[in-house]
Amino acid sequence: MKLLVTGATGKLGTKVVETLLKTVPASQIAVSVRHPEKADGLRVKGVEVRHGDFDLPETLDHAFAGIDRLLIISADGDNETRIRQHTEAVAAAERAQVKFIAYTSLGNASESTMFLAPPHQAAEEAILKTGIPYSFLRNNWYLENEIPSIQGVLAGAPWVTSAGTGKVGWALQQDYAEAAAAVLANDGHENTVYELSGKLLTQEELTLALGAVLGKEIIVQQVDDVTYAEIMKGAGVPEFLIPFLVDIQKGIREGELEIESNDFEKLLGRPATPITEALKQVVSGISQTK
Repeated sequence: MKLLVTGATGKLGTKVVETLLKTVPASQIAVSVRHPEKADGLRVKGVEVRHGDFDLPETLDHAFAGIDRLLIISADGDNETRIRQHTEAVAAAERAQVKFIAYTSLGNASESTMFLAPPHQAAEEAILKTGIPYSFLRNNWYLENEIPSIQGVLAGAPWVTSAGTGKVGWALQQDYAEAAAAVLANDGHENTVYELSGKLLTQEELTLALGAVLGKEIIVQQVDDVTYAEIMKGAGVPEFLIPFLVDIQKGIREGELEIESNDFEKLLGRPATPITEALKQVVSGISQTK
């Protein structure tokens, strides 16, 4: 049985491979990466490193050859690029006659109207069309996405949001990685959809937990989308990113990530890491990188 993880030098991919190595022999694990030299640490551990670039489909034929179970980690970039990359990756998996595809998707992807949804919808549809057994890992929201806001709070700024009372199922990347590793390494997940969501919280509830971790009161500044964009621009956020951030806030406000689920428990045998403990880990990570 040969497993392969794409994007294995990224933040999530690295965690998935490290989790797999705890229970799966390194000889059964391969990774597909754009820059193989960046995966030398995995090669040293006995993991097979293959060159695979979603922008160069011909490299994927070799990368996916002889693979039984494949985890496609969704790519970064604008929607048009991601749609092309995801569909190319799925087509290569079909050509390689991969026997199972797991894919890291978005919460409620097939119904979502968030601007982030189209690349995930395209990937899920492409996988379904192949007829290959699959598992869609619909990741709600990484707690690590809030690191810039947490850093702002640590510097004395308020928590700025235009998400209103919309709720999010934040969870650590490590939890998502362990769930992905469990699905990739074990049978019984054919043709499944997992909505991977932590306990649903509003921005106020999240900052209340963060305040308890930091031992300080955090002011939450609820603003409209226009003001949010202006504040982000003033904080030095690159111009091209601001519309994306505004759209995420809008999606949260409209309930796009308000998805209740116990699927983490199904895959991990436990719920997602409790938010206070998760925030402690994130804050500790910020302190260590200073």
